[in-house]
Amino acid sequence: MGLELRQQVKLVQKLVMTPQLRQAIKLLQLNRLELTDALRAEIEQNPLLEEVQPEADLQSNPDALSATEAADPLEAPVTGQVAGDGPASLAEVDWNDYSNNFDNDLSFARETPPADAPSQFDFISKKPGIESHLQWQLAHLDLDKQELAIAYFIIGNLDGHGFMDADIDDICAYADCTTEVAEQMLSLVQGLDPPGIAARDIRESLLLQLERKGLTDSLAYEIVRDHMNLLEMRNFGLLARKTGAPVRHVVTAVGVIADLTPYPANEFTNEQTCYIVPDVYVFKLDNEFIIRLNDEGLPNLRLSEEYLALLKTKKLNSESRGYIREKRRSAQWFINSIQQRQRTIYKVMESLLKFQRDFFEYGPGHLKPLILREVAEDISMHESTISRVTSNKYAHTPQGIYELKYFFSTALTTIDGDVVSAENIKNRIRQLVEHENPAKPLSDNTISELLVKENIKVARRTVAKYREQIGILPVKFRRKK
Repeated sequence: MGLELRQQVKLVQKLVMTPQLRQAIKLLQLNRLELTDALRAEIEQNPLLEEVQPEADLQSNPDALSATEAADPLEAPVTGQVAGDGPASLAEVDWNDYSNNFDNDLSFARETPPADAPSQFDFISKKPGIESHLQWQLAHLDLDKQELAIAYFIIGNLDGHGFMDADIDDICAYADCTTEVAEQMLSLVQGLDPPGIAARDIRESLLLQLERKGLTDSLAYEIVRDHMNLLEMRNFGLLARKTGAPVRHVVTAVGVIADLTPYPANEFTNEQTCYIVPDVYVFKLDNEFIIRLNDEGLPNLRLSEEYLALLKTKKLNSESRGYIREKRRSAQWFINSIQQRQRTIYKVMESLLKFQRDFFEYGPGHLKPLILREVAEDISMHESTISRVTSNKYAHTPQGIYELKYFFSTALTTIDGDVVSAENIKNRIRQLVEHENPAKPLSDNTISELLVKENIKVARRTVAKYREQIGILPVKFRRKK
């Protein structure tokens, strides 16, 4: 069989992912913060895109009311002139409103800040962490160059919880010192504030804190040192038999341990709180729900009028004209993609409001089973589009802030043949655990039996899976006496 090259005409149907289509799909799945960054990046690289300033809209529309004209005419703003009387006289000005409080010694000419004025430390760009706190304490100790280097090495190998990742051999290899010197410097760092710092694990951290309190001969110290596994399981009866102490003494000792800080460096963390910014708001007004997209902070884009005017002139050569035309098409497509993204989010939220109206009215206990295909068929879109729209996007509702994915839940059939969503079952498990007896917490099998009494047939394994998903500990860790 010989190989040959030949041409043939073939008619096929297939989807071609153009760069513009890829860009639209990418914009669709971005959350609000990522979208803001994408808009800024596109403005920087495309000269045909420019951001519309708020005052530009007013200048482009001379028929629009100004801020002064839109206000109530009976509440005219107070200016430097009185109506009908000409300029205000200097005697009528209350100069006490403009006076400053200076020190009596004018040589310094420094303004005295008020008592409630913010401190200069409130404007520090970076909050001091555990390393800065420990290094500040080392500066007050009389250490030589090698000891200071070892201490800095130990501090530099602390994780976010304040535990030391390195061991004694690593310290000796770094500083070329003996084991005794390394252990001595480790003990010195462990003696700094906060108590328990530079420990190797939680057990050592608790022991260091008990030593700082002078409780080395206490029952609490013995429990942490010899029976940490029983302490984790809160098995007070076995702890009493192992230590030979009454149960009430064991409970008291466990209370002392509970007052300690297992992770000593957590209060010095530099992690900033990331607040969720909703992509869409749902308000209830007069028994009707109103949907409003959150466009605050997003730049309002338009085509550059200067480049469009330049394109109409005959001063450009063919290469420059082709470049501007290409950027104009790209900018127009980008603006259309942003508008299509906003319209799609609105349609999806409108469909979710229709399917889950009871949730918006009464709360999470009334969430109905819903899948992507139902919303896709309702708004005539593909399931993959719905999946991209609902990923990493949040809605501010009368019941709180929820991710759009939250409104989709699988259906479980009850004993009576009705359907209930998995989120409702999780919410019910959470309620049962919150009202359980701490001395006799509910096991997964008991929760399953209680749900059966409510006509919800759920296996014990399913209860365990849902319990782990909502962050509830097993029964042995929830037991309290």
